[in-house]
Amino acid sequence: MSVDIGNRLRHIRIAHNLSQRELARRAGVTNSTISLIESNASNPSVGALKRILDGIPIGLAEFFAFEPETPRKAFYAAEELVEIGKGAISYRQVGESLFGRNLQILKECYQPGADTGKIPLVHEGEEGGIVLSGRLEVTVDNDRRILGPGDAYYFDSRRPHRFRCVGPVPCDVISACTPPTF
Repeated sequence: MSVDIGNRLRHIRIAHNLSQRELARRAGVTNSTISLIESNASNPSVGALKRILDGIPIGLAEFFAFEPETPRKAFYAAEELVEIGKGAISYRQVGESLFGRNLQILKECYQPGADTGKIPLVHEGEEGGIVLSGRLEVTVDNDRRILGPGDAYYFDSRRPHRFRCVGPVPCDVISACTPPTF
């Protein structure tokens, strides 16, 4: 049995009205530690998880027994999309919590010249997207393409990849990733 510790922690933290920064302060860890755990980029030891949960406060047994209600909402107005990006790249997520969900859908907006970084992204799952406007350079392994409106990508996310807006106008993309790992 696999437990999604990151989404579980995010859901419980939000339910207790705590920011990542506040939980990190209470637990005596860095904000980036909370962020990495919630994005499932880092798997905490039992001791580290207990220290973080003490900051909520909630015990380990209660944490692992917790089962949130399955999201039932089916429609989202534009203003209900949740901003999870920062800086020159906007990632607006459909749904506030991905706990118990198998798919993450994003409306992405890259400002001219914005990119996901020089170090390629690598994570579990698959992802795909369709460019709505602007031009997006997508690199997967050593294959690089410039995509325009109507063009799409779809690949195994374990392959090193990165994204960069090329051209003088912002690039809008609708993307999906399964399982939710972003």
